[in-house]
Amino acid sequence: MTDRRRQTHLPPLGLRHASALTSRPAVMVIGAGIAGLTAATGLAERGVAVTILERESYLGGRVGGWTENHDGAELAMNRGFHAFFRQYYNLRGLLKRIDPQLQMLAPVDDYPLVDGAGRRESFRGLPRTPPWNALAFAMRSPTFRLPDLARIDARAAAPLASVSLPDIYHRLDHVDAETFLKGINFPDAARHLAFEVFSRSFFAEPSQLSAAELATMFHIYFLGSSEGLIFDVPTSNYDTALWQPLQRYLEELDVRFHLGDSAIRIDVNVDDTFSVHTDSTDRLKADAVVLATDVGGLQRIVAASSNLADDTWRKRIQRLQSASPFAVYRLWLDRPVAGHRPAFLGTAGHKPLDNISVLERYESQARDWVQRRRGSVVELHSYALHSAPCRESAIRQLHALYPETAEANIIHDRVLHRSDCPLFTPGSYAHRPSITTPQPGLMLAGDGIRVDLPVALMERAATTGWSAANRLLAQWGLAGHTLTTVPTRGRWAPLRWLANRQKLRSS
Repeated sequence: MTDRRRQTHLPPLGLRHASALTSRPAVMVIGAGIAGLTAATGLAERGVAVTILERESYLGGRVGGWTENHDGAELAMNRGFHAFFRQYYNLRGLLKRIDPQLQMLAPVDDYPLVDGAGRRESFRGLPRTPPWNALAFAMRSPTFRLPDLARIDARAAAPLASVSLPDIYHRLDHVDAETFLKGINFPDAARHLAFEVFSRSFFAEPSQLSAAELATMFHIYFLGSSEGLIFDVPTSNYDTALWQPLQRYLEELDVRFHLGDSAIRIDVNVDDTFSVHTDSTDRLKADAVVLATDVGGLQRIVAASSNLADDTWRKRIQRLQSASPFAVYRLWLDRPVAGHRPAFLGTAGHKPLDNISVLERYESQARDWVQRRRGSVVELHSYALHSAPCRESAIRQLHALYPETAEANIIHDRVLHRSDCPLFTPGSYAHRPSITTPQPGLMLAGDGIRVDLPVALMERAATTGWSAANRLLAQWGLAGHTLTTVPTRGRWAPLRWLANRQKLRSS
């Protein structure tokens, strides 16, 4: 954490450990993704008895990892590339429990973007101080010229340049990202190359994404933080680098794990405790519950739990949407990708391909396989799919971008097709469920849950996990955990002034 203007959010004070209470509270955490594991950590460190229920046989949720046997070969698998940005303070705080120096992470010094016309963007060497980082990116971009800057409607663009949380949602959530960018005269080529990459990080087309979410992303990664756009990646598959060590840490804190077991419904008992029914016919009792599942899992559990909370809240849960499906293609090739290829390449105009990762550049299991077989391990992503995944089309785009792969034979391959990411459509902010629910003792956590802080993606999952734990801890008079974010409002006074003037003109 090098940004001096990062913001600290202090929790309520309280007792340091549940051993000081007359009885030890018990919490059921449903879902062992980042949000659930973070909530469990926050609770267990204060002496709360925690049980984690997870339907998969591995931890990490959408950032989980596992091993598969392909034709007698043990191959590391996961659901695709994730960037651990330096602004992810709360996620990094979780990982420091198992590795205080974060040596399990290695920096990726650049992640270029290329469009269908061959134009290439780079984040290497940008200044880190806002707003000069965004200005330098625009000035050296092949898709953004000086005349383009003059044509931008500065007043209309002011909210993008000076985000304030949660005000930005009241100002921009009614419009989609594509319409907003067109309305400020943002250059078409730059919009498709740079901003499309941001929107597709949410597995959504720009026309389906709230402009407020896009503006918040711009604030987090450009104008709200001086951490820069450089990110880190785990040096090993997610299971071995992150979640197996965290499981051992939590087990030392007396956390119990039920893996491969799904929650079916939650009953509220007459004494205001909870009974969680699972598909293994277990009935697990708890004083409180943290629901940290994906959207579909949350909706299924709430629909089956007839006496949970109230009808208004239950309808809000059912209004949540999942983003369009995405596909991950992992290919083990019999010859190497060219040495100058980056670890990660974002693409636009190469449908259905959205990015390419070369895993041996950073992951130890892939590097070991490559050393044995003299090949490469390549991963292709296709986001916001409107039809069934097309492996052949994605591979054709790989061959067009990396011609040396056209002659390679595929020794092993794996296709993952999923549809379990939250969708933030225009107008959805007002009814998005928050961490606290109308049901005492029931908390929500996850990257689809509303929290009025400048966080997104994995960091939103971690932040809601800490927050859910903090709110339960406060109920029992126990001390919570400090949160850290980029500033909650634009950090450059002239841009804030311009944004406020535009706000007054519009009102």
